[in-house]
Amino acid sequence: MSSLFSKAKVGSLELQNHLVMSPLTRSRAPGNIPNDLMAEYYGQRATMGLIITEGTSPSPNGLGYSSIPGIYSDEQVAGWKKVTDAVHAKGGKIFVQLMHTGRISHVLNMPKGARIVAPSAVQAAGQIFTAEGMKDHPVPQEMSAADIIVAQAEFVKAATNAVKAGFDGVELHAANGYLLEQFLRKNSNTRTDNYGGSIEGRARFVLEVAEATIAAIGKDKVGIRLSPFGAASDMHPYPEMEADYGWLAGKLNALGLAYVHLVDHSAMGAPAVPASMRATFRSTFKNTLILAGGYDGKSAEADLAAGKADLFAFGRPALANPDLVKRLKTDAALNAPDMATAYAGGAKGYTDYPTLA
Repeated sequence: MSSLFSKAKVGSLELQNHLVMSPLTRSRAPGNIPNDLMAEYYGQRATMGLIITEGTSPSPNGLGYSSIPGIYSDEQVAGWKKVTDAVHAKGGKIFVQLMHTGRISHVLNMPKGARIVAPSAVQAAGQIFTAEGMKDHPVPQEMSAADIIVAQAEFVKAATNAVKAGFDGVELHAANGYLLEQFLRKNSNTRTDNYGGSIEGRARFVLEVAEATIAAIGKDKVGIRLSPFGAASDMHPYPEMEADYGWLAGKLNALGLAYVHLVDHSAMGAPAVPASMRATFRSTFKNTLILAGGYDGKSAEADLAAGKADLFAFGRPALANPDLVKRLKTDAALNAPDMATAYAGGAKGYTDYPTLA
């Protein structure tokens, strides 16, 4: 698997290899502030070509889950600086994923004064964990024109804060049913203004956020994650989806983003991303393409050799194997992830996974 471990590029960055650590929510940030334990965790995994952090909120309104980090305050920026220093000290590269949860939230998980906002006042099915147990998702407040402007500015501020914190770039989380994808999808966006209706309207918020973020920190520092056909957080595929995302691929290419990160959730029961859609992104989007979803070393090497993508993202294997690169290179057995310790808690199931002797 020599090609997989050769140097790669994303934007103007040179990476150690073609392996990416997927964004993985771990809920280890009490008070929504990154800490020393998080710095240790990410530093352990710095041999990955690129680390993409867990979802990190650009706003108090985006803190839908308990103990997830933000990047909108000076204290949070200082906390993230510990993380980026730990990764860079070992030669790694790291982007922060900007995740506004939108309607996937609950008031019990949010700071005082925060609001649960979304493109439309459409309640998501399902429940969310809180300190008082599982609760139904609430009906969100439909964002006004002023709310949209504020949210866009929050993404831009978070991106500039990311640069201050030492990150190599940011990933806009337009997947998994959170705010950016809530605008893209028909079932969560029923607006009749310029931000709803056709794909041109539903994609407007995403594209404006991307354009403004690029203007603030540079196109080489901005990527985006998409989950076409994903069903997380009460998302529903629809007949025109492949055409809509194909159109979006062209618009993202025109913006010159550093990368598109496509995730396939078929392993979790969602429809698979069609091979034709992956091929559309490969041919339409001219910069780096990252694929995620069920990869192991051999399948990633095969798809790299076939030219299907440039980088390949690993989630649970990276969670449980701080030395995943070495294990894949030597075809060593992998630690199995302990999902009972995946969220919240301390070092157990976080920084205590064993490495090879």
